[in-house]
Amino acid sequence: MSGSPSKKAPGSCHLFVAEACPGAPCLASCPTRIMAALRQESGPSPAPEPQPNWRERFEARWELRRRGVPPPKDPDWGALYALKPFQRNLLQNPNPEGVNISEPAPSCPPNAPRMPLDPQGPFKGWQISTKPLSVEKEADAWPRYSWSVKQQEVDLLAEGLWEDLLDVYQPDITVMDWYENSKLAPCVYELHVRLLGSDRVTAIGEFHYVAHEGEQGGADKNWYHVSHVFKRYGPGARFVHFLHKTKDAETPSGFLRTRATDSSVSVQLRD
Repeated sequence: MSGSPSKKAPGSCHLFVAEACPGAPCLASCPTRIMAALRQESGPSPAPEPQPNWRERFEARWELRRRGVPPPKDPDWGALYALKPFQRNLLQNPNPEGVNISEPAPSCPPNAPRMPLDPQGPFKGWQISTKPLSVEKEADAWPRYSWSVKQQEVDLLAEGLWEDLLDVYQPDITVMDWYENSKLAPCVYELHVRLLGSDRVTAIGEFHYVAHEGEQGGADKNWYHVSHVFKRYGPGARFVHFLHKTKDAETPSGFLRTRATDSSVSVQLRD
C-alpha cells in the first residue's frame, strides 16, 4: 500500500542506517563497524583523572608525623579529610539566638509572654528544658525566676577523631561560650562541660563556671566570654557533654531572658 511503512525483519534495525546513508552499505552490514565509526567521529575517550591521594593531603594539612600523632587504623582518608576534625566547631547550631556579640543584646519586647524555645526550629540541635527556681515568697510575688537549660553531646569518634589520637596523643579540647549581662539577678549564667567515656557516664575531665555577682555591675549590657582548654586529660574520652544555663524572669511587664551565643567545642593539635 502506497505510503505505508515497510516492515523490517526482527534483528535488522541496522538496515535503517543503510537507507539513510546509501553510500555506506558496509556499515549496514556490520553493527560493530557502526560503533567503531561513531567512536571515530566523537574522538578518543579522555583519560581518567588521577584519584587524589587523600592520605597525603591529610598529612600535608595536619602534619601528623611531625607532631607525633599516631595515625588512624585503616581509615577512609577521603572521608576523614572531608570531616575536617580539627579546628572546627563540633557543636550544632552554635548561635540559635541569632545575635551578634559585637553589638548589645537586643531588648526583650514589652509584655512578652513566656514562649518555649523550639528544638525543632531555631534551637534545633539543642536539648532544652526549663527549671523553675523556688522562692520563699508569696505565690504572686514578682519576679519569678527560672533556668533555661540547653545542652548537647558531641560524639568525638563520629566527628572524625580516632581512639589512639584521643588516648595517646590527647589533643587539646577547647570550649567557649558568650553570655549576656542581663542584670536579671546576681547570677544569670552557668556553664558545665564534661569529657565522658564510651559509657557516656564516666567523667574523664570536667569544667564548671558560675557567673559572679561582680560581673553584673555597670550600666551596659555587655557580653561575657567564658573559655577552657582540656589538656592531658587521660585516656578514654569519647564524648563531650556541653550544658549551659541562662536565667529568665517573669515580671509584670513581660518575660525577660538572658541570652547565650557562639558556643563552641573544638579540637586542636599541639605545635
